[in-house]
Amino acid sequence: MRDPGEIVSETFCSFSITDVRFPTSKDLDGSDAMNPDPDYSAAYVVVHTSGGNSGHGFVFTIGRGNEVAVTAIRSVESLVLGLDVNEAFSDMGKFSRRLIRDSQLRWIGPEKGVMHMAIGAVVNAVWDCYAKREGLPLWELLSQFTPEEIVDLVDFRYLSDQLTRQEALEILRRAVPGRDRRMQEILSGGYPAYTTSAGWLGYSDNKVETLVRRSLDEGFTHLKMKVGRDIEEDSRRLGKVRQLIGPDIKLSIDANQNWGVNEAIININRLSAHGVYWAEEPTSPDDVLGFGAIARAVHPVKVATGEHVANAVMFKQFLSSGAIDICQVDACRVAGVNENIAVLLLAAKFGVAVCPHAGGVGLCEVVQHLSMFDYVAVSGLMQDRWIEYVDHLHEHFVHPVEIVNGRYMAPRSPGSSASMFPDSIADYEFPSGRIWREQ
Repeated sequence: MRDPGEIVSETFCSFSITDVRFPTSKDLDGSDAMNPDPDYSAAYVVVHTSGGNSGHGFVFTIGRGNEVAVTAIRSVESLVLGLDVNEAFSDMGKFSRRLIRDSQLRWIGPEKGVMHMAIGAVVNAVWDCYAKREGLPLWELLSQFTPEEIVDLVDFRYLSDQLTRQEALEILRRAVPGRDRRMQEILSGGYPAYTTSAGWLGYSDNKVETLVRRSLDEGFTHLKMKVGRDIEEDSRRLGKVRQLIGPDIKLSIDANQNWGVNEAIININRLSAHGVYWAEEPTSPDDVLGFGAIARAVHPVKVATGEHVANAVMFKQFLSSGAIDICQVDACRVAGVNENIAVLLLAAKFGVAVCPHAGGVGLCEVVQHLSMFDYVAVSGLMQDRWIEYVDHLHEHFVHPVEIVNGRYMAPRSPGSSASMFPDSIADYEFPSGRIWREQ
């Protein structure tokens, strides 16, 4: 593995964990067919070291239940405190497996649900700390790893029937030529984005029209609209948006799991008259067979999922069976950076485009690093790939995303971009923060 450098002995010494919630339900930001009144929230963790360094991570939720994620993160703390920082950084694959394979925590899951997400928050926080110490943004740190170092990050135990270590190495080695060129392309031109900011289901027609026009003015060439509450209303609103954007702008839909399989097939085929590019989460995120049936029945409309896919094992089934056309990794759903790298490799093997989910507080900031790393060091592809963008709550982050002409500009600051301002954490802490006291 990479040599993290010669520094004095340093250990992980404490966690700071906060229940942070934003009252986004007031303006119906984030509203969809299954979640009509979300309060974007984060079970936020700062991992401190004895040398005065820190790493930041979080579990994303939409309000009630965020306290459960806070407790889950706290239960991971004993597995990390006292560990040597150099040792962890020198073998991040081993560090990740230490948490995921813990003999007692593993029972709560295993490898899914709130416990798995809590482990992901801690793994991401340690990666943030590592990248900060190296003085590099996370995407660039990962892009400098050798193929051998990258595969050492991945746990192949449940994946090797579809993706072996050797196959992963071959994928990564094929991407080595051109790495420098692709890195320079990222630094100079960024990565394409699509926006959901105009498409929340609770918005009025006037607000949707205003935000659609603004999105076009800002250079977005791909928009996504929420559907799933009422098919007549969905068709009417989608048609109105298509008239506004014209025939050349891509338009996708997201039902947020609200349909059964047969209902999804009927509704997607009906809405396809408005030129739908992909249909996202048309049914239960666990239903591989259902997704496969939908994908076959609605082609050429593409089918997408990922934000609620519990782990790499589920992604393996979706990808290897051809049940999805778009793989939507989420930086805070599976167990952090390591498991997301496994998903990127699976997607590369099966030739499925990765278009991350980022509809939530801080998700845009963190997941951009995964897509940029994927382009530089894994798939080498950017055509017909986008990172989701929502225009909410970026002002609370020390290094917020930068969007220029519909593209994510490459982060230049060290770390994973997960650090929130201390004042924001204090103001929005639930239920004692200033904002919540004033509600």
